[in-house]
Amino acid sequence: MPDYGHDLLFGSFITPVNSAPHQAVELARVSEAAGLDLVTFQDHPYQPGFLDTWTLLSYVAARTERVRLSGNVINLPLRPPAVLARAAASLDALSGGRFELGLGAGGFWDAIEAMGGRRLAPAQAVDALSEAIDVIRGVWDADAKEIFRFDGAYYQVDGAKRGPAPVHDIGIWLGAYKPRMLRLTGAKADGWLPSLPYMKSLDQLAEGNAIIDEAAAGAGREPASVRRLLNIGGRFGPPSDRLLSGPPEQWAEQLAMLTLRYGVSAFILVGDDQATLDIFGQEVAPATRELVAAERAGR
Repeated sequence: MPDYGHDLLFGSFITPVNSAPHQAVELARVSEAAGLDLVTFQDHPYQPGFLDTWTLLSYVAARTERVRLSGNVINLPLRPPAVLARAAASLDALSGGRFELGLGAGGFWDAIEAMGGRRLAPAQAVDALSEAIDVIRGVWDADAKEIFRFDGAYYQVDGAKRGPAPVHDIGIWLGAYKPRMLRLTGAKADGWLPSLPYMKSLDQLAEGNAIIDEAAAGAGREPASVRRLLNIGGRFGPPSDRLLSGPPEQWAEQLAMLTLRYGVSAFILVGDDQATLDIFGQEVAPATRELVAAERAGR
């Protein structure tokens, strides 16, 4: 599969536990100190063991200076898109353009419904997400003269004032696995954000890329306009023949392969261990960048 040519990003995926409220904040600061580019948190508003992700993102933005921030991914069924759009633009402005919007269609419907959300069938959830993207972009379009109206099957906006606009082009990254969501990613989103542990093999990356590329072309977009991100897990240790199980140099070689063969340009490490984040940021990230840069230059 192609290398889409994006700059490489490296990030952390931190558990927002509320039993130690400042643990997630400190790990975000560790991520920044280690040289990582991105800090992300899962968003499960129905989970009483977690901090509220939006509140945490805002707090972390105030405690960091450089890293980008994102939900991984924001739970759309419990966060109305017009309000979410304004919250995202506000956090982007307050953080100096450091916010990105990872979005999910929803999945734990019993818990979502228990919190007052609307239960949707899988196909309905994808359609609702498609509408939400249109609503979010419509609210962000602060330069448009007319008031904003949107009459969808799941979301309606009837004469809202637009704005505020983000201070940078916020990327909308979708957590997607099945063909319908992948086609939506290609047609409307700025990034594909799956998790490697949920995939049966690397073939699923190649298959997803093909669906996204076809949908992007069908929508009149360049396939390379969709960044490919990946949540990853693994361990550092002695060399092995397993993916992401070995010394930092082995990780770098394997991540470079994922960039050059499968188009992945952002790697987000799942885990809450400070030493692991340090190695990932200080050793794996620069070595991977060097390998990819050398291969690209050779072409």
